[in-house]
Amino acid sequence: MSLFTPRRVGHMSPGGSAITYLLLIVWAAFVIFPIYWLVITSFKSVNDVNSGPVFLPFIDFQPSLHAWRDLLIEDWADTSRSYINSIIIALASTALSVLIGSMAAYALARVTYAPRLSTVLAFVLCMAAVLVATMAYGVDWRLAGAVAVALFVLMVRGLGNRIAGRLGNGDILFWMISQRILAPVVVVVPIYMMFQSVGLLDTHIAIILTYAVINLPIVVWLMYDFFASIPRDLEESAQLDGATMFTVFREVVLPLSKPGLAATTLLVMILAWNEYLLALFLSTADAQTMPILVAAMNAGERGILWWTMSAVIVVMILPVLALAVVLQRFISKGILVGAVKG
Repeated sequence: MSLFTPRRVGHMSPGGSAITYLLLIVWAAFVIFPIYWLVITSFKSVNDVNSGPVFLPFIDFQPSLHAWRDLLIEDWADTSRSYINSIIIALASTALSVLIGSMAAYALARVTYAPRLSTVLAFVLCMAAVLVATMAYGVDWRLAGAVAVALFVLMVRGLGNRIAGRLGNGDILFWMISQRILAPVVVVVPIYMMFQSVGLLDTHIAIILTYAVINLPIVVWLMYDFFASIPRDLEESAQLDGATMFTVFREVVLPLSKPGLAATTLLVMILAWNEYLLALFLSTADAQTMPILVAAMNAGERGILWWTMSAVIVVMILPVLALAVVLQRFISKGILVGAVKG
């Protein structure tokens, strides 16, 4: 029998299995090696790090706890503050963006929207006027917002049907994802000036709101496909039994979309946990996150402390690994959305 002929229906051939597992082992080694390198570097002495590449503890070098001693005893006050800040900001922004983004994606998948182009243009002009008034001329944002609302109502009533054209769900969805295509470095200065004008710089709320808004398009884009694939028959049956649209979303749609929700939550959590540029501009000391702390270790007077930096990074990746383990059981179920008919 050939090595590449399956012995049973539904099973891989011995040769195919060997090649598959070989490729998986090579890929696993490629992925795990950087983490292994970080772990062993955190246990190296200064001489071991500077003397050249050594890989095997107790064989190539004698492990040392000096980096962990510095981290957990001498520098733990700064590290713990940044660590707690990262946990609060990442969890809160992820929860906020997933909650709002999931509801927005479900609405786009089930409700047909057709806003007038004139209404959208009026809203954009009013928002631009608020930004110019508050940042360029120092007008109080509450006064500028109230005036903008009044102008928006007048413009919508005045323009009416004079500007033809309407937008659809596809246009709204593309506009959402286009916000993520825009590089954060383009908008970081206006965001900085906006929070500076309202006195929210270096606060948790500023970074949480910014992260949530930045990651919201990803949630909408990913969850839209999951919600659109769920058969409407299930929702219609629940609505015939007297369930409201919100009840249907909570009791029927969300349980069927657990794999997508888990994967989206994990992705958004990783993006929020590793965000550097926005945290660099919006925080100084009180709301400093772990990426800023790690980057600051490159500019020390004693040079780059690779051993301490490796220990900090090992501690930094633990919450993300823990979240991946918790959500893995939802992702691995592989529920085929739409395969169940009610």
